[in-house]
Amino acid sequence: MSDAQALNRGMLQTLRAAGQLTDPRVEAAMQAVPRHLFAPATGWLFPDHDAGPDRVVNRQDDPDGWWSAVYTNGSIVTQRDDGACPVDSPEGVPSSSLSAAGIVAEFLQLLEVRPGARVLEVGTGTGWTAALLARMGAEVTSVEIDPAVAERAAANLKTTGHTPRLVVGDGAQGWPDGAPYDRVHATCSVNQVPYAWVAQTRPGGVIVTPWQPGAGHGWQLRLQVEDERAVGRFQGPAGFMMLRAQRTVGRWNPHHADDAASTRTRLDPRAIADAGPGLTLAVSARCPGAGMLTVPDDDGSLSVLLFEIGAPDGSWAACDYEPGDDDFEVTQYGDRRLWDEVAAAFAWWDSHGRPGPERFGLAMSSQGQRLWLNDPNHPITPISS
Repeated sequence: MSDAQALNRGMLQTLRAAGQLTDPRVEAAMQAVPRHLFAPATGWLFPDHDAGPDRVVNRQDDPDGWWSAVYTNGSIVTQRDDGACPVDSPEGVPSSSLSAAGIVAEFLQLLEVRPGARVLEVGTGTGWTAALLARMGAEVTSVEIDPAVAERAAANLKTTGHTPRLVVGDGAQGWPDGAPYDRVHATCSVNQVPYAWVAQTRPGGVIVTPWQPGAGHGWQLRLQVEDERAVGRFQGPAGFMMLRAQRTVGRWNPHHADDAASTRTRLDPRAIADAGPGLTLAVSARCPGAGMLTVPDDDGSLSVLLFEIGAPDGSWAACDYEPGDDDFEVTQYGDRRLWDEVAAAFAWWDSHGRPGPERFGLAMSSQGQRLWLNDPNHPITPISS
């Protein structure tokens, strides 16, 4: 057994032990299509599950460190700022990567692809997932928006002998020439599932995608396609780069602070901060477009900061906890009273038994997408409706 084979087997054993790799067909594909064939000579490693600091990896300067990084369960950034920034710089926003092996396995298992299935992949990236799908017997069409990324993926795939159809284009539009598809697999996050993916998937088909409504991580979403809509549940956490057509600016900008309204609330902002992902989904459903950050301080104080995603000069709010206080200062500015909305979403979530993510789902039709709780035929109504 070669060193690469041993490293690959060790990584797969780690994924099995962690419960991320459960399907023998996916494991066989990952054994047959080793990850190092798709890893960049120079990249930036983000270890998964906080397994050490992120760092540059370089095959020439530190071959042992490079091999270790490739077969660590972490993502390796292959491009920053759409190619405008060096990949080995800590500056610049990651814009393409070799995804962590564990999350790749989880998404392939959600996809449940079978030999002969026609699969649309959105986001070719390094080409590794396209190769794995091809190894599993799928007829793959992979769409990549960045020509330079697509060129490198084609070169990587050539070394494995797999020849999926590679298309340079906007994956938000799918690829109608290859439709209908049995499966759609996105390797980038969306905040709105493109209806083109639903329209190009045959009834009974499956769409899997990372879904990320705002700042921070998102969820694995598996949708089953019906006649003219797709319905499914959130499955687990996932953090991916956004589909380029849906990139948004998410930051708290307390502009016009002198004009902001100041009130007080008895709702402890720590209740919002500590509520977890179920509340995050409730806020996404009840307060569309609202982003939220939690900022703790060493002295025990804490602020919940709210903003409009994609509108850096839009509405904002802050609620501050100070140790010993019985009520808490709220500051709000803009057309939307974001703290009031989030407080109402918290009350709604609390009244429904504080549901976790497993009770939420999403339905997508030509009329748009709506989140639902427990029953897809009863979508959650936004507060502003």
